Amino acid sequence: MPHIIVKIIIGKSEQQKIRLVEAITKDVMDVFNYGEESVSVAIEEIKPEDWPEKVYRSDIMDNQKKLYKKPGYKL
Repeated sequence: MPHIIVKIIIGKSEQQKIRLVEAITKDVMDVFNYGEESVSVAIEEIKPEDWPEKVYRSDIMDNQKKLYKKPGYKL
């Protein structure tokens, strides 16, 4: 039962967030052969000035072994 947390910079529209959640849910269902009731998705909005500390350092740099897709930027 996957629970996905998506962290994004503040500013995306509600429609964009809904479209993203729908796409993620569909792909998780297709790849893992789960029903929709098994998937949950949360979106965490981060201020741009907080991104380096709250996301880049803690979630990306300090968790290199868990990353399956690394970003193409460095802070």
